[in-house]
Amino acid sequence: MVRVTELVIEATGLRCRYGSFEAVRGIDLSVRRGELFALLGTNGAGKTTTVETLEGHRAASAGTVRVLGMDPVADKARLRPRIGIMLQESGFAGELTVAETVELWASVTTGGRRLDVLELLDLGHRARVMVKQLSGGERRRLDLALAVLARPELLFLDEPTTGLDPESRRRTWDLVRTLLAEGTTVLLTTHYLEEAEELADRLAIMHRGVVAVEGTLADVLATEPSRISFALPAGLTAAELPPLPAVLTSHVLDQRVELSTADLQHDLGVLVGWANERGVRLSRLRASHASLEDVFHGVRGAVERAGVAG
Repeated sequence: MVRVTELVIEATGLRCRYGSFEAVRGIDLSVRRGELFALLGTNGAGKTTTVETLEGHRAASAGTVRVLGMDPVADKARLRPRIGIMLQESGFAGELTVAETVELWASVTTGGRRLDVLELLDLGHRARVMVKQLSGGERRRLDLALAVLARPELLFLDEPTTGLDPESRRRTWDLVRTLLAEGTTVLLTTHYLEEAEELADRLAIMHRGVVAVEGTLADVLATEPSRISFALPAGLTAAELPPLPAVLTSHVLDQRVELSTADLQHDLGVLVGWANERGVRLSRLRASHASLEDVFHGVRGAVERAGVAG
């Protein structure tokens, strides 16, 4: 029996260089069997280079990489039948129809039971249309169809929903969830942070060639403070607010109070209790945990500040 802790992808001390430029600077990365791991990154972070190395499209400059227990470059022939790859751009023959493209791909693909991918991705009615006549969103769905055709053991998804309308994006998410439920492991890269929040079991954010933060969504969100904001009641000043021990920063602008806190539940409870005792209402009261966007911007700001300080 396969242990749920088995590592499908393991990179240790991974470094990748282009001449004198080091795009990936000694990262450690692990993806467990059956999970969806989202790899995010700022522009030029080294994310694409990392994924290309894991897929076996380029060799690492230093460090070790194992995918399904194999070297993705040296063991490419043995590894390729067990993985699916959805690239950012496909190289389909435009003169073939959608159905012909699927059949051609199926003829050179080995694996288990094949999915009825065209119906699953709402391309069945386009089966007789030439690929060159598809819209950009339809081509992305065809990319995904071919990547998952043979139910791969490991699936690389590189920006899978770029250019898709909301309904197609949801349909893609549903297919990914189905594959996960059947045991497929997924490495996802995306610029849509809500996509990572929706699908990922664990994630990492890269910046300037390093992994800045990694963990479950809850772990990652906990690296940034929560927020409370409200309008000061008429006749009161910020100095009259109760002490909130977990508050990290506070700002008051035009009677609007904005707080960041390390303990949202406690500070919010104190604040609401104080308002009830005073008989005042905190209009436009909002309280929220950090979002992945907050963490993303926080990573960039923290690394850049550290660079200036250094």
